[in-house]
Amino acid sequence: MINSALAGFTLTVALVAAIGAQNAFVLRQGLRREHVIPVVLTCAASDALLIGAGIAGMGALVAGRPTLVTAVRWAGAAFLLCYALLAARRALRPRALRPAEDPPAARLRTTLLTCLAFTYLNPHVYLDTVLLLGGVGQQHSYRWAFWAAAATASLTWFTVLGAGAYRLGPLLARTAVWRILDGAVAVMMATLAAALLLV
Repeated sequence: MINSALAGFTLTVALVAAIGAQNAFVLRQGLRREHVIPVVLTCAASDALLIGAGIAGMGALVAGRPTLVTAVRWAGAAFLLCYALLAARRALRPRALRPAEDPPAARLRTTLLTCLAFTYLNPHVYLDTVLLLGGVGQQHSYRWAFWAAAATASLTWFTVLGAGAYRLGPLLARTAVWRILDGAVAVMMATLAAALLLV
């Protein structure tokens, strides 16, 4: 059981720590100090759900439906391109961030819908969670120990990312910093969208 748990935890950390659209969104929310806890919990719960689905056998079902995978890939690319344009617009018209003074720019519902879109419209999420982690988890005798450890790893990572960014928020209350951050996010999102379209 311990071996299964260690495998689930370490493999999940290695996968979710990679820079991607979801991590960039959590980072930005943390820096802006907007709905950080709900976003972290949404990301972690989604990972737990998808990994559990993969262990339960959904990976084989998804792999056998290439049309569905293609539809998700195109929808994800369109979403990432739209977000890249919004980030580029923010980079061209940056404003200083003052967390203590500014109210949240987006409502909780809007923020969570965006978070869910970053999660479920990203084919790489299915590859990492449902297919890869789910497939590896199926090979362990204590597959649900693997799942529990993987879910814990995801929650730990997003908590550290969100809380760390939250603490850095006051240090980054400068227009130039946000111009660079939003510019980097725009480039990253556009690159990920292009990668999806060129697969």
